[in-house]
Amino acid sequence: MIEVTAPAPLPETIDLTYESAEIFQHLRRGFAMPNISNSLVLHHQQWYLNRPDYLRRMITRSSRYLHFIIVELDKRGMPLEIALLPMVESAYNPTAYSRSHASGLWQFVPATGKQYKLEQNWWVDERRDIVASTGAALDYLQYIYELHGDWHLALASYNWGEGAVGRAIKKNEAQGLPTDYLSLKMPDETRNYVPKLQALKNIFSNPNILADLDMLGVPMRPYFATVTKPTNIDVKLAAKLAEMPVQDFVALNPSHNRPVIKSETPLVIPADKLETFNHNLEAHEESDKPLSSWQAYTLRPGEKLEQVAPRFGMTVAGLKAANGIQGRVRLASGATLLVAGEENDPHDPAQAIQLSALGASSEPEPVVEKSAPVDKHAVTKADAPPAAPAMVTRTRTHKVAKGETLLGIAERYDMSLADLKQRNKLRSNQVNYGTRLTVVTSEPVRSAPVATAQRRVQVEVASKPAAPSDAKPATGHRTHTHTVRRGETLFSIAQRYEMTVAELKQRNKLRSDQVTSGSKLLVDAPAAAEKLSSTKSAAEPAKAGGKQDKAAGIRANVAKVSFTPGKNSSSAPVN
Repeated sequence: MIEVTAPAPLPETIDLTYESAEIFQHLRRGFAMPNISNSLVLHHQQWYLNRPDYLRRMITRSSRYLHFIIVELDKRGMPLEIALLPMVESAYNPTAYSRSHASGLWQFVPATGKQYKLEQNWWVDERRDIVASTGAALDYLQYIYELHGDWHLALASYNWGEGAVGRAIKKNEAQGLPTDYLSLKMPDETRNYVPKLQALKNIFSNPNILADLDMLGVPMRPYFATVTKPTNIDVKLAAKLAEMPVQDFVALNPSHNRPVIKSETPLVIPADKLETFNHNLEAHEESDKPLSSWQAYTLRPGEKLEQVAPRFGMTVAGLKAANGIQGRVRLASGATLLVAGEENDPHDPAQAIQLSALGASSEPEPVVEKSAPVDKHAVTKADAPPAAPAMVTRTRTHKVAKGETLLGIAERYDMSLADLKQRNKLRSNQVNYGTRLTVVTSEPVRSAPVATAQRRVQVEVASKPAAPSDAKPATGHRTHTHTVRRGETLFSIAQRYEMTVAELKQRNKLRSDQVTSGSKLLVDAPAAAEKLSSTKSAAEPAKAGGKQDKAAGIRANVAKVSFTPGKNSSSAPVN
Protein backbone atom coordinates (compact mmCIF):
# COMPACT_ATOMS: atom_id res chain seq x y z
CA MET A 1 0.00 0.00 0.00
CA ILE A 2 1.19 3.46 -0.83
CA GLU A 3 -0.13 6.29 1.33
CA VAL A 4 -0.90 9.34 -0.78
CA THR A 5 -0.72 12.65 1.07
CA ALA A 6 -3.45 15.11 0.14
CA PRO A 7 -2.06 18.28 -1.44
CA ALA A 8 -1.97 21.35 0.77
CA PRO A 9 -4.77 23.85 0.06
CA LEU A 10 -3.77 26.67 -2.22
CA PRO A 11 -3.07 29.91 -0.38
CA GLU A 12 -5.72 32.56 -0.55
CA THR A 13 -5.03 35.26 -3.14
CA ILE A 14 -4.36 38.52 -1.32
CA ASP A 15 -4.77 41.95 -2.86
CA LEU A 16 -2.61 44.24 -0.71
CA THR A 17 -4.28 47.33 -2.19
CA TYR A 18 -7.71 46.25 -0.91
CA GLU A 19 -8.85 47.09 2.60
CA SER A 20 -10.23 43.90 4.16
CA ALA A 21 -13.91 43.78 4.98
CA GLU A 22 -13.50 40.52 6.92
CA ILE A 23 -11.41 40.39 10.10
CA PHE A 24 -9.61 37.08 9.52
CA GLN A 25 -8.68 38.07 5.96
CA HIS A 26 -7.15 41.28 7.36
CA LEU A 27 -5.36 39.20 10.00
CA ARG A 28 -3.78 36.92 7.37
CA ARG A 29 -2.58 39.92 5.38
CA GLY A 30 -0.53 41.09 8.37
CA PHE A 31 1.31 37.85 9.17
CA ALA A 32 5.02 38.80 9.11
CA MET A 33 6.98 36.47 11.40
CA PRO A 34 9.23 33.79 9.87
CA ASN A 35 7.53 30.40 9.81
CA ILE A 36 8.90 27.40 11.67
CA SER A 37 8.07 23.80 10.91
CA ASN A 38 8.84 20.89 13.18
CA SER A 39 7.13 18.02 14.97
CA LEU A 40 5.94 20.25 17.81
CA VAL A 41 4.10 22.56 15.39
CA LEU A 42 2.39 19.55 13.78
CA HIS A 43 1.50 18.16 17.22
CA HIS A 44 -0.20 21.36 18.38
CA GLN A 45 -1.86 21.93 15.02
CA GLN A 46 -3.42 18.48 15.19
CA TRP A 47 -4.35 19.04 18.84
CA TYR A 48 -6.39 22.13 17.94
CA LEU A 49 -7.98 20.54 14.86
CA ASN A 50 -9.03 17.50 16.89
CA ARG A 51 -11.00 19.86 19.18
CA PRO A 52 -13.17 21.95 16.85
CA ASP A 53 -15.63 22.88 19.62
CA TYR A 54 -12.83 24.27 21.77
CA LEU A 55 -11.34 26.12 18.80
CA ARG A 56 -14.75 27.56 17.88
CA ARG A 57 -15.41 28.80 21.43
CA MET A 58 -11.98 30.41 21.59
CA ILE A 59 -12.45 32.17 18.25
CA THR A 60 -15.95 33.31 19.23
CA ARG A 61 -14.58 34.88 22.43
CA SER A 62 -11.78 36.55 20.48
CA SER A 63 -14.21 38.26 18.11
CA ARG A 64 -15.00 40.83 20.84
CA TYR A 65 -11.40 41.96 21.09
CA LEU A 66 -9.65 41.13 17.79
CA HIS A 67 -10.48 44.34 15.93
CA PHE A 68 -9.13 46.52 18.72
CA ILE A 69 -5.92 44.46 19.04
CA ILE A 70 -5.36 44.31 15.27
CA VAL A 71 -5.76 48.09 14.96
CA GLU A 72 -3.26 48.64 17.81
CA LEU A 73 -0.77 46.29 16.12
CA ASP A 74 -1.24 48.07 12.79
CA LYS A 75 -0.53 51.43 14.44
CA ARG A 76 2.79 50.10 15.78
CA GLY A 77 3.75 48.18 12.64
CA MET A 78 3.92 44.90 14.58
CA PRO A 79 3.24 41.42 13.10
CA LEU A 80 -0.44 40.50 13.32
CA GLU A 81 0.43 36.98 14.55
CA ILE A 82 0.60 38.68 17.96
CA ALA A 83 -3.21 39.00 17.85
CA LEU A 84 -3.26 35.18 18.22
CA LEU A 85 -1.02 35.24 21.29
CA PRO A 86 -3.94 35.57 23.80
CA MET A 87 -5.21 32.25 22.41
CA VAL A 88 -1.99 30.64 23.65
CA GLU A 89 -1.94 32.66 26.86
CA SER A 90 -5.56 32.61 28.03
CA ALA A 91 -7.76 31.12 25.28
CA TYR A 92 -9.00 34.74 24.98
CA ASN A 93 -10.62 34.56 28.41
CA PRO A 94 -10.10 38.01 30.04
CA THR A 95 -10.62 36.57 33.53
CA ALA A 96 -8.17 33.66 33.15
CA TYR A 97 -6.00 33.24 36.26
CA SER A 98 -2.96 30.97 36.39
CA ARG A 99 -1.16 29.06 39.12
CA SER A 100 1.64 31.63 38.91
CA HIS A 101 -0.90 34.42 39.63
CA ALA A 102 -0.87 35.69 36.04
CA SER A 103 -4.16 37.29 35.03
CA GLY A 104 -6.07 38.56 32.01
CA LEU A 105 -5.94 38.07 28.24
CA TRP A 106 -2.20 38.65 28.19
CA GLN A 107 -1.45 36.85 31.49
CA PHE A 108 0.55 39.50 33.32
CA VAL A 109 2.02 38.47 36.66
CA PRO A 110 1.60 41.16 39.38
CA ALA A 111 5.19 42.47 39.24
CA THR A 112 5.30 42.89 35.46
CA GLY A 113 1.83 44.46 35.55
CA LYS A 114 3.04 47.08 38.02
CA GLN A 115 6.17 47.66 35.95
CA TYR A 116 3.93 48.53 32.99
CA LYS A 117 1.64 50.71 35.11
CA LEU A 118 -1.35 48.35 35.31
CA GLU A 119 -3.21 49.32 38.48
CA GLN A 120 -3.91 46.49 40.93
CA ASN A 121 -5.87 47.77 43.92
CA TRP A 122 -9.07 47.40 45.89
CA TRP A 123 -11.18 48.81 43.05
CA VAL A 124 -9.64 47.38 39.93
CA ASP A 125 -7.07 44.99 38.45
CA GLU A 126 -6.03 46.45 35.10
CA ARG A 127 -4.29 43.22 34.13
CA ARG A 128 -7.84 42.18 33.19
CA ASP A 129 -8.65 45.50 31.48
CA ILE A 130 -8.91 44.91 27.73
CA VAL A 131 -7.59 48.32 26.65
CA ALA A 132 -4.94 48.89 29.34
CA SER A 133 -3.51 45.35 29.32
CA THR A 134 -3.26 45.29 25.51
CA GLY A 135 -1.28 48.54 25.53
CA ALA A 136 1.03 47.17 28.24
CA ALA A 137 1.53 43.83 26.45
CA LEU A 138 2.44 45.49 23.17
CA ASP A 139 4.83 47.86 24.95
CA TYR A 140 6.53 44.88 26.57
CA LEU A 141 6.71 42.88 23.33
CA GLN A 142 8.22 45.84 21.49
CA TYR A 143 10.84 46.23 24.22
CA ILE A 144 11.96 42.59 24.16
CA TYR A 145 11.93 42.53 20.34
CA GLU A 146 14.28 45.53 20.27
CA LEU A 147 16.38 43.75 22.91
CA HIS A 148 16.85 40.56 20.87
CA GLY A 149 16.09 41.70 17.30
CA ASP A 150 14.08 38.51 16.70
CA TRP A 151 10.34 37.92 17.19
CA HIS A 152 10.70 34.27 18.18
CA LEU A 153 13.20 35.20 20.88
CA ALA A 154 10.88 38.03 21.95
CA LEU A 155 8.03 35.54 22.36
CA ALA A 156 10.30 33.19 24.32
CA SER A 157 11.19 36.12 26.58
CA TYR A 158 7.51 36.95 27.05
CA ASN A 159 7.01 33.44 28.37
CA TRP A 160 10.32 32.67 30.11
CA GLY A 161 11.70 36.14 30.88
CA GLU A 162 14.20 38.24 28.93
CA GLY A 163 16.92 37.55 31.49
CA ALA A 164 16.60 33.77 31.13
CA VAL A 165 16.63 34.00 27.32
CA GLY A 166 19.65 36.31 27.45
CA ARG A 167 21.58 33.83 29.59
CA ALA A 168 20.66 30.96 27.22
CA ILE A 169 21.92 33.02 24.27
CA LYS A 170 25.24 33.80 26.01
CA LYS A 171 25.68 30.12 26.90
CA ASN A 172 25.28 29.11 23.23
CA GLU A 173 27.59 31.89 22.12
CA ALA A 174 30.28 30.65 24.52
CA GLN A 175 29.99 27.14 23.03
CA GLY A 176 29.98 28.41 19.43
CA LEU A 177 26.37 27.26 18.89
CA PRO A 178 23.57 29.06 16.99
CA THR A 179 21.46 31.46 19.08
CA ASP A 180 18.11 31.27 17.29
CA TYR A 181 14.94 30.12 19.11
CA LEU A 182 15.12 26.49 17.96
CA SER A 183 18.77 26.16 19.01
CA LEU A 184 18.46 27.37 22.60
CA LYS A 185 18.11 25.05 25.57
CA MET A 186 14.92 26.06 27.40
CA PRO A 187 12.12 24.61 29.57
CA ASP A 188 9.49 22.47 27.83
CA GLU A 189 6.90 25.17 28.48
CA THR A 190 8.86 27.73 26.43
CA ARG A 191 9.93 25.09 23.90
CA ASN A 192 6.23 24.56 23.08
CA TYR A 193 5.26 28.24 23.23
CA VAL A 194 6.16 29.45 19.72
CA PRO A 195 5.05 26.15 18.07
CA LYS A 196 1.57 26.68 19.57
CA LEU A 197 1.41 30.14 18.01
CA GLN A 198 2.70 28.79 14.69
CA ALA A 199 0.04 26.04 14.78
CA LEU A 200 -2.69 28.65 15.21
CA LYS A 201 -1.14 30.76 12.44
CA ASN A 202 -1.28 27.76 10.11
CA ILE A 203 -4.95 27.20 10.97
CA PHE A 204 -5.90 30.84 10.44
CA SER A 205 -3.95 30.89 7.17
CA ASN A 206 -6.42 28.38 5.75
CA PRO A 207 -9.84 29.99 5.19
CA ASN A 208 -11.36 26.56 4.50
CA ILE A 209 -10.77 25.52 8.12
CA LEU A 210 -12.46 28.69 9.39
CA ALA A 211 -15.33 28.08 6.98
CA ASP A 212 -15.79 24.57 8.39
CA LEU A 213 -15.92 26.12 11.86
CA ASP A 214 -18.47 28.67 10.61
CA MET A 215 -16.07 31.42 11.65
CA LEU A 216 -15.92 33.47 8.45
CA GLY A 217 -17.77 36.73 7.89
CA VAL A 218 -16.74 38.58 11.07
CA PRO A 219 -16.67 42.22 9.92
CA MET A 220 -13.49 44.27 10.24
CA ARG A 221 -15.06 47.05 12.27
CA PRO A 222 -14.92 48.19 15.91
CA TYR A 223 -16.75 45.89 18.30
CA PHE A 224 -16.76 48.30 21.24
CA ALA A 225 -16.36 51.93 22.26
CA THR A 226 -15.58 53.55 25.62
CA VAL A 227 -17.61 55.96 27.74
CA THR A 228 -16.31 57.79 30.81
CA LYS A 229 -18.61 58.88 33.65
CA PRO A 230 -17.72 61.46 36.34
CA THR A 231 -19.61 59.45 38.98
CA ASN A 232 -19.62 55.83 40.21
CA ILE A 233 -22.00 53.47 38.43
CA ASP A 234 -23.12 49.93 39.30
CA VAL A 235 -22.00 47.14 36.98
CA LYS A 236 -25.54 45.76 36.97
CA LEU A 237 -27.08 49.14 36.14
CA ALA A 238 -24.56 49.84 33.37
CA ALA A 239 -25.45 46.51 31.75
CA LYS A 240 -29.13 47.33 32.10
CA LEU A 241 -28.70 50.74 30.46
CA ALA A 242 -26.83 49.08 27.59
CA GLU A 243 -29.67 46.52 27.35
CA MET A 244 -27.28 43.58 27.48
CA PRO A 245 -26.79 40.61 29.82
CA VAL A 246 -24.55 41.31 32.82
CA GLN A 247 -22.16 38.51 31.87
CA ASP A 248 -21.65 40.04 28.40
CA PHE A 249 -20.99 43.43 29.97
CA VAL A 250 -18.49 41.86 32.38
CA ALA A 251 -16.71 40.17 29.46
CA LEU A 252 -15.93 43.68 28.14
CA ASN A 253 -15.32 45.18 31.59
CA PRO A 254 -13.62 42.36 33.51
CA SER A 255 -11.13 44.44 35.50
CA HIS A 256 -13.44 45.61 38.28
CA ASN A 257 -13.07 43.97 41.69
CA ARG A 258 -16.25 45.51 43.09
CA PRO A 259 -19.86 45.53 41.85
CA VAL A 260 -19.48 49.25 41.15
CA ILE A 261 -17.29 51.00 38.57
CA LYS A 262 -15.34 53.93 39.97
CA SER A 263 -15.80 57.42 38.51
CA GLU A 264 -13.57 58.49 35.61
CA THR A 265 -13.02 54.83 34.69
CA PRO A 266 -13.79 54.09 31.00
CA LEU A 267 -16.80 51.83 30.46
CA VAL A 268 -16.46 49.50 27.47
CA ILE A 269 -19.77 49.33 25.59
CA PRO A 270 -20.53 47.38 22.38
CA ALA A 271 -20.48 49.81 19.46
CA ASP A 272 -24.01 48.85 18.40
CA LYS A 273 -25.25 49.50 21.97
CA LEU A 274 -23.59 52.89 22.44
CA GLU A 275 -26.54 54.99 21.28
CA THR A 276 -28.94 52.89 23.39
CA PHE A 277 -26.71 53.25 26.44
CA ASN A 278 -26.42 57.03 26.12
CA HIS A 279 -30.18 57.40 25.60
CA ASN A 280 -31.07 55.25 28.62
CA LEU A 281 -28.39 56.94 30.73
CA GLU A 282 -29.82 60.37 29.96
CA ALA A 283 -33.33 59.20 30.89
CA HIS A 284 -32.03 57.64 34.12
CA GLU A 285 -30.23 60.83 35.15
CA GLU A 286 -33.29 62.97 34.36
CA SER A 287 -35.31 60.84 36.79
CA ASP A 288 -32.85 61.84 39.56
CA LYS A 289 -32.10 58.20 40.33
CA PRO A 290 -28.62 57.41 41.65
CA LEU A 291 -26.19 55.62 39.34
CA SER A 292 -24.84 53.51 42.19
CA SER A 293 -26.48 51.76 45.12
CA TRP A 294 -23.09 51.38 46.78
CA GLN A 295 -20.78 53.76 48.58
CA ALA A 296 -17.26 53.63 49.96
CA TYR A 297 -16.95 53.66 53.75
CA THR A 298 -13.79 54.22 55.75
CA LEU A 299 -13.45 51.99 58.80
CA ARG A 300 -13.05 53.94 62.04
CA PRO A 301 -10.70 52.93 64.87
CA GLY A 302 -12.10 49.98 66.80
CA GLU A 303 -14.98 49.32 64.36
CA LYS A 304 -15.80 45.76 63.38
CA LEU A 305 -17.70 44.33 60.46
CA GLU A 306 -20.43 43.21 62.87
CA GLN A 307 -21.04 46.86 63.71
CA VAL A 308 -20.78 48.28 60.19
CA ALA A 309 -23.01 45.74 58.38
CA PRO A 310 -26.32 46.43 60.20
CA ARG A 311 -25.71 50.16 60.02
CA PHE A 312 -26.23 49.92 56.26
CA GLY A 313 -28.94 47.26 56.30
CA MET A 314 -26.53 44.45 55.38
CA THR A 315 -25.56 41.12 56.89
CA VAL A 316 -21.94 40.45 57.79
CA ALA A 317 -21.85 37.77 55.08
CA GLY A 318 -23.20 40.26 52.54
CA LEU A 319 -20.64 42.86 53.56
CA LYS A 320 -17.81 40.33 53.23
CA ALA A 321 -19.06 39.14 49.85
CA ALA A 322 -19.24 42.70 48.45
CA ASN A 323 -15.67 43.34 49.55
CA GLY A 324 -14.12 40.00 48.63
CA ILE A 325 -13.32 39.19 52.28
CA GLN A 326 -12.92 35.49 53.06
CA GLY A 327 -12.40 33.92 56.44
CA ARG A 328 -11.32 35.75 59.57
CA VAL A 329 -9.65 39.03 58.63
CA ARG A 330 -8.74 41.83 60.99
CA LEU A 331 -9.19 45.09 59.09
CA ALA A 332 -7.16 48.08 60.21
CA SER A 333 -8.77 51.45 60.83
CA GLY A 334 -8.79 53.54 57.66
CA ALA A 335 -9.53 50.52 55.45
CA THR A 336 -12.09 51.13 52.69
CA LEU A 337 -15.26 49.07 52.54
CA LEU A 338 -18.03 49.00 49.97
CA VAL A 339 -21.40 49.32 51.71
CA ALA A 340 -24.99 49.60 50.57
CA GLY A 341 -25.61 53.21 49.65
CA GLU A 342 -28.59 55.37 50.43
CA GLU A 343 -29.24 59.01 49.65
CA ASN A 344 -27.77 60.04 52.97
CA ASP A 345 -24.53 60.85 54.69
CA PRO A 346 -22.68 57.52 55.17
CA HIS A 347 -21.24 58.86 58.42
CA ASP A 348 -24.72 59.46 59.87
CA PRO A 349 -25.66 55.99 61.20
CA ALA A 350 -29.02 57.14 62.54
CA GLN A 351 -30.16 58.31 59.12
CA ALA A 352 -28.86 55.14 57.44
CA ILE A 353 -30.75 52.94 59.90
CA GLN A 354 -33.90 54.99 59.52
CA LEU A 355 -33.90 54.53 55.76
CA SER A 356 -33.16 50.83 56.16
CA ALA A 357 -36.02 50.50 58.62
CA LEU A 358 -38.41 52.13 56.16
CA GLY A 359 -37.48 49.52 53.58
CA ALA A 360 -35.50 51.91 51.39
CA SER A 361 -33.44 49.90 48.94
CA SER A 362 -31.87 50.23 45.54
CA GLU A 363 -30.58 47.93 42.81
CA PRO A 364 -28.61 45.78 43.01
CA GLU A 365 -29.26 44.55 46.51
CA PRO A 366 -26.20 43.30 48.38
CA VAL A 367 -25.64 39.57 48.59
CA VAL A 368 -27.18 38.14 51.76
CA GLU A 369 -27.17 34.76 53.42
CA LYS A 370 -30.05 32.78 51.97
CA SER A 371 -30.74 31.22 55.34
CA ALA A 372 -31.28 34.55 57.03
CA PRO A 373 -33.45 36.79 54.85
CA VAL A 374 -34.01 40.31 56.11
CA ASP A 375 -37.52 41.72 55.99
CA LYS A 376 -36.86 45.44 55.86
CA HIS A 377 -40.57 46.23 56.01
CA ALA A 378 -40.96 44.53 59.40
CA VAL A 379 -39.53 47.56 61.18
CA THR A 380 -41.31 50.88 61.35
CA LYS A 381 -39.72 54.28 61.71
CA ALA A 382 -40.93 54.61 65.30
CA ASP A 383 -39.50 51.23 66.30
CA ALA A 384 -36.15 51.50 64.53
CA PRO A 385 -33.64 49.42 66.51
CA PRO A 386 -30.15 50.59 67.46
CA ALA A 387 -27.45 50.30 64.77
CA ALA A 388 -25.32 47.79 66.67
CA PRO A 389 -25.04 46.27 70.11
CA ALA A 390 -24.14 48.83 72.75
CA MET A 391 -20.53 48.13 73.69
CA VAL A 392 -18.58 48.94 76.82
CA THR A 393 -14.77 49.18 76.70
CA ARG A 394 -12.69 47.78 79.54
CA THR A 395 -8.93 47.93 80.09
CA ARG A 396 -7.13 44.94 81.55
CA THR A 397 -3.61 43.53 81.89
CA HIS A 398 -2.40 40.55 79.90
CA LYS A 399 0.71 38.55 80.89
CA VAL A 400 2.57 37.24 77.85
CA ALA A 401 2.62 33.45 77.88
CA LYS A 402 5.36 31.30 76.40
CA GLY A 403 5.14 31.20 72.61
CA GLU A 404 2.74 34.15 72.31
CA THR A 405 3.36 36.92 69.78
CA LEU A 406 2.19 40.52 69.67
CA LEU A 407 0.08 39.78 66.60
CA GLY A 408 -1.58 36.82 68.31
CA ILE A 409 -2.34 38.88 71.42
CA ALA A 410 -3.75 41.73 69.31
CA GLU A 411 -6.03 39.31 67.47
CA ARG A 412 -7.13 37.72 70.73
CA TYR A 413 -8.41 41.04 72.04
CA ASP A 414 -9.66 42.31 68.64
CA MET A 415 -7.06 45.08 68.60
CA SER A 416 -4.82 46.17 65.76
CA LEU A 417 -1.09 45.50 66.16
CA ALA A 418 -0.37 49.24 65.87
CA ASP A 419 -2.89 50.05 68.62
CA LEU A 420 -1.39 47.42 70.94
CA LYS A 421 2.15 48.73 70.37
CA GLN A 422 1.12 52.35 70.83
CA ARG A 423 -0.80 51.63 74.03
CA ASN A 424 2.23 49.85 75.50
CA LYS A 425 4.86 52.19 73.97
CA LEU A 426 6.54 49.35 72.08
CA ARG A 427 8.82 49.99 69.13
CA SER A 428 9.46 46.39 68.14
CA ASN A 429 7.13 43.56 67.12
CA GLN A 430 8.99 41.28 69.54
CA VAL A 431 7.72 40.71 73.06
CA ASN A 432 9.30 38.75 75.90
CA TYR A 433 7.73 35.98 77.95
CA GLY A 434 6.24 37.32 81.18
CA THR A 435 5.81 40.90 79.95
CA ARG A 436 2.61 42.56 81.15
CA LEU A 437 0.66 44.37 78.46
CA THR A 438 -2.29 46.73 78.69
CA VAL A 439 -5.08 45.52 76.43
CA VAL A 440 -8.59 46.72 75.67
CA THR A 441 -11.68 44.53 75.44
CA SER A 442 -15.11 45.45 74.13
CA GLU A 443 -18.11 43.67 75.61
CA PRO A 444 -21.78 44.06 74.76
CA VAL A 445 -24.03 45.71 77.31
CA ARG A 446 -26.69 43.22 78.31
CA SER A 447 -30.20 44.30 77.50
CA ALA A 448 -33.65 43.17 78.58
CA PRO A 449 -34.99 40.04 76.86
CA VAL A 450 -37.23 40.48 73.87
CA ALA A 451 -40.82 39.44 74.39
CA THR A 452 -42.40 38.66 71.05
CA ALA A 453 -41.51 37.15 67.70
CA GLN A 454 -42.23 40.48 66.00
CA ARG A 455 -39.74 42.28 68.25
CA ARG A 456 -37.20 39.50 67.55
CA VAL A 457 -37.43 40.17 63.79
CA GLN A 458 -36.96 43.89 64.41
CA VAL A 459 -33.87 43.38 66.50
CA GLU A 460 -32.35 40.93 63.99
CA VAL A 461 -32.37 43.57 61.26
CA ALA A 462 -29.75 45.58 63.14
CA SER A 463 -27.83 42.71 64.79
CA LYS A 464 -29.36 42.42 68.28
CA PRO A 465 -27.38 42.52 71.54
CA ALA A 466 -26.99 39.22 73.35
CA ALA A 467 -29.86 38.46 75.71
CA PRO A 468 -29.17 37.48 79.35
CA SER A 469 -28.69 33.77 79.86
CA ASP A 470 -31.95 33.45 81.80
CA ALA A 471 -34.04 35.20 79.14
CA LYS A 472 -36.70 33.13 77.40
CA PRO A 473 -36.25 32.75 73.67
CA ALA A 474 -38.74 34.39 71.34
CA THR A 475 -41.81 32.55 70.12
CA GLY A 476 -41.01 29.64 67.79
CA HIS A 477 -37.41 29.27 69.02
CA ARG A 478 -35.79 27.56 71.96
CA THR A 479 -32.23 27.12 73.13
CA HIS A 480 -30.47 24.07 71.77
CA THR A 481 -26.95 22.67 72.24
CA HIS A 482 -25.02 21.85 69.08
CA THR A 483 -21.86 19.72 69.08
CA VAL A 484 -19.40 20.90 66.44
CA ARG A 485 -18.54 18.21 63.92
CA ARG A 486 -15.37 17.83 61.88
CA GLY A 487 -15.36 20.24 58.94
CA GLU A 488 -18.05 22.56 60.33
CA THR A 489 -17.50 26.31 60.58
CA LEU A 490 -19.27 29.04 62.53
CA PHE A 491 -20.80 30.23 59.28
CA SER A 492 -22.24 26.81 58.39
CA ILE A 493 -23.59 26.34 61.93
CA ALA A 494 -25.15 29.81 61.98
CA GLN A 495 -26.71 29.16 58.58
CA ARG A 496 -28.14 25.84 59.75
CA TYR A 497 -29.92 27.39 62.72
CA GLU A 498 -30.97 30.58 60.91
CA MET A 499 -28.65 32.78 62.94
CA THR A 500 -25.96 35.27 61.97
CA VAL A 501 -22.33 34.59 62.84
CA ALA A 502 -22.37 37.65 65.12
CA GLU A 503 -25.35 36.24 67.07
CA LEU A 504 -23.71 32.84 67.39
CA LYS A 505 -20.47 34.39 68.67
CA GLN A 506 -22.28 36.66 71.14
CA ARG A 507 -24.42 33.85 72.53
CA ASN A 508 -21.33 31.73 73.15
CA LYS A 509 -18.97 34.61 74.09
CA LEU A 510 -16.58 33.76 71.25
CA ARG A 511 -13.94 36.26 70.12
CA SER A 512 -12.57 34.21 67.22
CA ASP A 513 -14.23 32.91 64.06
CA GLN A 514 -12.46 29.58 64.57
CA VAL A 515 -14.17 26.67 66.30
CA THR A 516 -12.84 23.18 67.07
CA SER A 517 -14.66 19.90 66.53
CA GLY A 518 -16.28 18.57 69.70
CA SER A 519 -17.07 22.05 71.08
CA LYS A 520 -20.60 22.59 72.33
CA LEU A 521 -22.42 25.73 71.22
CA LEU A 522 -25.71 27.29 72.32
CA VAL A 523 -27.90 27.94 69.29
CA ASP A 524 -31.43 29.10 68.52
CA ALA A 525 -33.30 26.08 67.24
CA PRO A 526 -36.43 26.92 65.23
CA ALA A 527 -38.81 24.03 64.69
CA ALA A 528 -37.59 23.38 61.14
CA ALA A 529 -33.96 23.21 62.21
CA GLU A 530 -34.72 20.89 65.13
CA LYS A 531 -36.62 18.54 62.84
CA LEU A 532 -33.71 18.54 60.41
CA SER A 533 -31.23 17.93 63.22
CA SER A 534 -33.20 14.98 64.57
CA THR A 535 -33.40 13.22 61.22
CA LYS A 536 -29.75 13.55 60.26
CA SER A 537 -27.07 11.12 61.33
CA ALA A 538 -24.70 12.48 63.93
CA ALA A 539 -21.80 11.51 61.70
CA GLU A 540 -23.02 13.51 58.67
CA PRO A 541 -21.02 16.71 58.15
CA ALA A 542 -22.84 19.94 57.42
CA LYS A 543 -22.98 20.54 53.70
CA ALA A 544 -22.82 24.29 54.15
CA GLY A 545 -19.31 24.07 55.55
CA GLY A 546 -17.52 23.45 52.27
CA LYS A 547 -15.01 25.76 50.74
CA GLN A 548 -16.43 28.72 48.87
CA ASP A 549 -15.55 29.18 45.20
CA LYS A 550 -12.65 31.61 44.86
CA ALA A 551 -13.90 32.65 41.44
CA ALA A 552 -17.03 34.37 42.86
CA GLY A 553 -18.48 37.72 41.76
CA ILE A 554 -17.35 38.99 38.40
CA ARG A 555 -15.42 35.78 37.47
CA ALA A 556 -18.47 33.58 38.05
CA ASN A 557 -19.97 34.84 34.76
CA VAL A 558 -17.08 33.84 32.47
CA ALA A 559 -15.62 30.33 32.10
CA LYS A 560 -12.31 30.00 33.97
CA VAL A 561 -9.35 28.49 32.11
CA SER A 562 -7.74 25.67 34.03
CA PHE A 563 -4.36 25.81 32.31
CA THR A 564 -1.61 28.37 32.66
CA PRO A 565 -1.12 29.74 29.13
CA GLY A 566 2.26 31.32 28.75
CA LYS A 567 3.10 30.10 32.24
CA ASN A 568 2.04 26.55 31.49
CA SER A 569 4.08 23.40 31.98
CA SER A 570 1.98 21.23 29.65
CA SER A 571 2.62 20.91 25.95
CA ALA A 572 -0.97 21.61 24.94
CA PRO A 573 -3.66 23.87 26.35
CA VAL A 574 -6.48 22.37 28.35
CA ASN A 575 -10.09 23.25 27.63
